[in-house]
Amino acid sequence: RVVIVECSTMLTLLTILDDPRLDGILGRQSPRSSLSSTNSSRSHASFDSIAYANSTTTTMSISVMPSHATAVADIAVIGLAVMGQNLILNMNDHGFVVCAYNRTTSKVDDFLANEAKGTKIVGAHSIEEMCRLVKRPRRIVILVKAGSPVQAMIDSIVPFLEPGDIIIDSGNSEYTDSNRRTKELAAKGLHFVGTGISGGEEGARYGPSIMPGGDPKAWPHIKEIFQAVSAKTDGQPCCEWVGESGSGHFVKMVHNGIEYGDMQLIAEAYNLLKDAVGLNHDEMADVMDEWNKGELDSFLIEITANILRFKDEKGETLLPKIRDAAGQKGTGKWTCFASLEYGIPVTLIGEAVFARCLSALKDERVRASKELPQSDIDPSTLIKDKKEFIKQIQQALYASKIASYAQGFMLLAAASKEFGWNLNYGAIALMWRGGCIIRSRFLGDIKKAFDSNPNLANLLLDNFFKDAVAKAHKAWRTVVSMAVLLEIPVPALSTALAFLDGYKRDTLPANLIQAQRDYFGAHTYELTAAPGKWHHTNWTGKGGRVTSNAYQA
Repeated sequence: RVVIVECSTMLTLLTILDDPRLDGILGRQSPRSSLSSTNSSRSHASFDSIAYANSTTTTMSISVMPSHATAVADIAVIGLAVMGQNLILNMNDHGFVVCAYNRTTSKVDDFLANEAKGTKIVGAHSIEEMCRLVKRPRRIVILVKAGSPVQAMIDSIVPFLEPGDIIIDSGNSEYTDSNRRTKELAAKGLHFVGTGISGGEEGARYGPSIMPGGDPKAWPHIKEIFQAVSAKTDGQPCCEWVGESGSGHFVKMVHNGIEYGDMQLIAEAYNLLKDAVGLNHDEMADVMDEWNKGELDSFLIEITANILRFKDEKGETLLPKIRDAAGQKGTGKWTCFASLEYGIPVTLIGEAVFARCLSALKDERVRASKELPQSDIDPSTLIKDKKEFIKQIQQALYASKIASYAQGFMLLAAASKEFGWNLNYGAIALMWRGGCIIRSRFLGDIKKAFDSNPNLANLLLDNFFKDAVAKAHKAWRTVVSMAVLLEIPVPALSTALAFLDGYKRDTLPANLIQAQRDYFGAHTYELTAAPGKWHHTNWTGKGGRVTSNAYQA
């Protein structure tokens, strides 16, 4: 529909319409008064485009194109890569009207003409149009590359928002950025939510794990949508409010770090089954299938069996043909940075990250394999009972996994204390129980542990996990010892065991380290008989009385 109006006779109408693009045509001055509306505080939401002609006379013909920008969408999603598209389709399936926007607007048209065809999904070709299409308070989800692209998108959205509107960053942003953005946007009257989403393409489409945190005022406005589209475990949504500021992205970061650890542990088990036990890929797939029926039941074990069994177009096992150099996007590394920042020994995740770094040195490793001495031990001379050793690998994997999650939750506790987040660890375990990459039966046991004792200092001190480690530790030691003798690298399995052994000792050799620090740097030390009081010894008889107390490790 095109409406033609004459300015000389319809000036009042056009003034009421109040579109800012009419200012030049009508010679109006800005600022001007604007209409109030239940859907828009500015009536210029009524138009998409305006053209005029015959401007040489006082009577001008103006074509006003009626807008499709009436606020109809419950939420908007920016970013039409596979995660964005699948999340939009998921929301649509649950009855929500979604506005799709992408910086390259041709992707919007392509999406609407294909994947979104026949749905209630609407598209926008500009940020301004997108913001006009979304009901208030506006809920805008950003799914673009973390870092400067997220910030650039936020900066471009803000001018079109109003107090009370909500910006939701659902990418893998650093929690420190989310801390900052929560404060900066709150100062402008806007609510920021940093949301971790896990589950990959399939999760986004059919139910991911969702970890929102930020401005708590936003939660009542996004809860219904997020919990509806999230995965469900025993009827409960794998989505709950995490806490303030960057807590959502911090929890997602730790999730990803644990994911690194789980994947490395499974890779080491695969290496042992292949090189120590001597199984072929189909036999290893059968082992994984069996493990997936018990305490190791998890998404990663399930897909590992599928990968081991997969054949290429030649009918040959694909896995041995894949180059053994693992990539990474950075969240595992960020977890390690945080562990150092807050002084938490997240050793297994650290080793998992370093294992990927080592794998990337493919050319050097090939050269080293030819120049450095190799083991000449026949595995069969050490492993007499293959079935028994496979069971021991299973136990070692399970116990190492317990240690890894214990470390991860230690880091969550440290950050919660640092920022006053008051994290609910049982709820976090539930969020991870379904939909995400690390989903497993095991997480149900973690939830029970924290439900039983919300102030649990460490998972290793919970009765269930204490008993599990006690049952597995001998097999665990056997596996690590065999791997060392056979020169099969098991950095994650071995560091987890070392962590356990260090954690359960009431005395460690750190007294010598502290004495060394005092000897060469006058860093002082505490006495076991008087903790909290610092002493310095003149070890050589030549030192002075001045000490260095600026930093205590």
